[in-house]
Amino acid sequence: MIQGTPGEIPRSTPRDDATPLRRRDLRAERTGLVVRPPVATPAVASTAAATRTPRSGGVKRTAVNMAVITVATGLIATMALPGTSLVADPVANAENSIASGNAEAIAQLMATEAQSVDVASDVAVAAAFRDDFSATTVEELAAARAAEERAAQIAAAAAAPAYTGPGVSDFLANPPYPAVDLDQVVQVALQYQGTPYLFGGTTPAGFDCSGFVQFVYAQFGLAIPRTVVTQAAFGTRISREDARPGDVVIMPGHNGFYMGNGMILDSPRAGSVVSVRPIWTDNYYIVRFGA
Repeated sequence: MIQGTPGEIPRSTPRDDATPLRRRDLRAERTGLVVRPPVATPAVASTAAATRTPRSGGVKRTAVNMAVITVATGLIATMALPGTSLVADPVANAENSIASGNAEAIAQLMATEAQSVDVASDVAVAAAFRDDFSATTVEELAAARAAEERAAQIAAAAAAPAYTGPGVSDFLANPPYPAVDLDQVVQVALQYQGTPYLFGGTTPAGFDCSGFVQFVYAQFGLAIPRTVVTQAAFGTRISREDARPGDVVIMPGHNGFYMGNGMILDSPRAGSVVSVRPIWTDNYYIVRFGA
């Protein structure tokens, strides 16, 4: 039993609170937060003693209870108010401010970014239907392309110099070379490099592919047909291994002189000229004339 003078608040034996306070200080230093301890009052030391106060001391118990409530309120208020109890890290405060500002900016952007257009009430909106539009068909495109190519061929024929020399019939009547010699065929065919392509052309004014082959072989007294298909049927088909320069390469819808090493001498298409170039496809075979 703790003795005390009547009318005074019993006091407990003083305790050394330095160690707990020092631990709190060290913890605050590590975390960067300084905890301001509440102002010590005499009532703190009386808390434990109040629990042992006899029931007969009503006034003493009331005074102790009030002291305890006052101290507890002070502790709660001190820890709950960061502005008065904690010295915040300025870097953390800056980052929090930036994050808060970003959140506010995003919220404002989301609230105002919606786009809308005000349309007058008297504006008439016309309905669009598929039947109101038309598209060019594949056939129409092909016909237009063919017409363009034909126009280019006519323009090329008009621009080509006039040819007044002998034609196929003249060569067949009086061939410069009496017999087919493949080496000589190559030399004659190479003379016409640079001749422009001309649809239906059979003279040095302009050749198409089969017209070029017919004109060259006519100079050897060989009357071969006019088109690719008929020329392929007229010649003798041979293996690629047996092919020699001067033989004829047959492709679907096209032909020309085989030049060896995978090359062809031909009159390819509108806008091009007779030239030597690589064979660009494996879909071909070789025929020989005069064999």
